[in-house]
Amino acid sequence: MGQWRFIDSGTGSAAWNMAADEALLRSFAENNLPILRLYRWEKPALSFGRFSQPASTLSAEALHGGGLQYTRRMTGGGILVHGGDLSYALIVPQTLIKTRGVRESYRYFCGFLLALYRRLGLEAALSNNTASTRGGDVCLAGKERYDIVIGGRKIGGNAQRHTREAMLQHGTVPLSIDRAFYAPFFRKDSGLDEAFCLTDARINLSPEALTSAVADAFGNTFGAKLLPSTLNERESALARQLYVKKYTTEAWNVHGNDPL
Repeated sequence: MGQWRFIDSGTGSAAWNMAADEALLRSFAENNLPILRLYRWEKPALSFGRFSQPASTLSAEALHGGGLQYTRRMTGGGILVHGGDLSYALIVPQTLIKTRGVRESYRYFCGFLLALYRRLGLEAALSNNTASTRGGDVCLAGKERYDIVIGGRKIGGNAQRHTREAMLQHGTVPLSIDRAFYAPFFRKDSGLDEAFCLTDARINLSPEALTSAVADAFGNTFGAKLLPSTLNERESALARQLYVKKYTTEAWNVHGNDPL
């Protein structure tokens, strides 16, 4: 697949992580190099899918004064927990996926994740469920077609957003999940016992080692040459605008009202 911009953003807040993803998608032009971005979450956090209704799933404490960061994604899906994971974002031109379609593009771009898990000794596969088995609004609690499963349990989550020029796919590689910490924030069973993470298989990697492993799996799977990069001036300015006017607002994060 040739050359890719590789942005290792390190650790950021929930709001900044989503603002940066959206800024990269909005700034993308047809002839730009595709982008792989990796990032972590500075504190325990929740992210909500574009059409999630977190107030019906989470306790008031989770949304007001519970010590959690939270943000709404521009992509679909349910609620994800963060803090012990490494997240990724791919931004690619529509010309790269137009012959595949949305469903098949999931299968294709999740290939590097399957390669990562298999190199770690895990028997990972794509779920072939034709209908969602998700209970409630918790992304990790159920499986849909092309989710990745290990021993029948879902690992991570992946979602897409399409514009005329580009497609963004982002998702998470869960190293660990602090189930006891997150459980009290859910009104009902969080479903997190059904989710798989690497420490469940006694795989303990540092965040830096996991970042390196993900980048290597990506490059090897797609024959991609990763060129170290950062957000440019235009992308950074747009990310700051999105951070202030969207991703730090209750209107967007709780209610899903996009101010932009």
